[in-house]
Amino acid sequence: MTNLFPTENLCLNYQPKPAPHFNPDRIVLTKGSFKTAHQRDFIRAICTLYPQAQVIERFDISHNRFELGGMDPLELHYKGKKTLVFGMHKSALRFSDEDGNTCPNYWHFSVYGFCPYDCQYCYLAGTPGVKFSPTVKIFVNIDEILDQIAGAVSKLSEPTAFYLGKLQDGLALDPLTGYSRIMIPFFAQQKYARLTLLTKTASVDNLLDLDHQGNTILSWSLNPTEISTAFESNLPLPDERIVAMRKCADAGYLLRSVIMPIIPVGEWRKIYVDFLENLLGSVPLDRITLGQICSYSGALQLTERKLGKDNPISRMLEKGKSKDGRIRFPIKVRIEVYRYLVETIRKLEPKLKIGLCMEEREIFKALNMENSIGCCNCVL
Repeated sequence: MTNLFPTENLCLNYQPKPAPHFNPDRIVLTKGSFKTAHQRDFIRAICTLYPQAQVIERFDISHNRFELGGMDPLELHYKGKKTLVFGMHKSALRFSDEDGNTCPNYWHFSVYGFCPYDCQYCYLAGTPGVKFSPTVKIFVNIDEILDQIAGAVSKLSEPTAFYLGKLQDGLALDPLTGYSRIMIPFFAQQKYARLTLLTKTASVDNLLDLDHQGNTILSWSLNPTEISTAFESNLPLPDERIVAMRKCADAGYLLRSVIMPIIPVGEWRKIYVDFLENLLGSVPLDRITLGQICSYSGALQLTERKLGKDNPISRMLEKGKSKDGRIRFPIKVRIEVYRYLVETIRKLEPKLKIGLCMEEREIFKALNMENSIGCCNCVL
């Protein structure tokens, strides 16, 4: 591409800002992403923030067909984290199809793909859609995606969640796109649709002045600092995320938190109790969801390439797969961890709703929490 120049994103009337923890060294334009004047202005404005990045035009391929080169999975993974792809997503709205665990199925959508952060345990890294195309993606057809949601909403007769965060981080790239300033007002106008958004970002300035009408639920994925330092890199610290949560609480948003994956290493009881005391004392939560490792083998193989085969996560994993095809910690370990943390939360906040993510019925039964099945982060 030639003649890139600083310009405001005319479609959104929004001036892009650099996304913290993301510095791509190449930007790829794929099929349909550079057709309209609005799309061109949008992309050019973002490209000017990264003058060092090589801009590659591949209008002959879709967003998930760009080949990074090389065969080593870890090399592909890190190349992908430094590659920003603009594309069109024609089937961005989907209904999940979980089977073999207690998760309720739900509507989810994608205005982004994958994320720039580098969590060593990342379950997304081993999923088919990311494994073969591990690039960071921005889909430029947000108007069409919201039209798809509007079509689904027209058939609803009760409040229903539409989830952003299943296949991406819902806000990591928001400083670049300003998409929150389109999505949140859109959902604010809906009678039955609610936006549920999961993130690890600390960049929330775009959200604070919006009239959300209580129709957006913001959820943060968190772990104690000790766990984050060991297993997460290139992302905001937990305390920075909690500060962002406090800002959003002050702006009237309903807040949730997902503590996942809980990794019981070292003096984990004290680590997690101290963390929960800080979290629950800092922000008002509508719901908290606990989860442990529940990944496919491809993601765990990548974890071992990053941390070595003899790492704390791998040492605790069961040898076989669960009914849903995922690999988890042994049932006894999961029950012990959940029981301790659930009791801690109930002492700190007796009325707070507690969910378990991607878990099996026997876990709920052992914890006497069968009434909490379906009390998940992703649904209302």
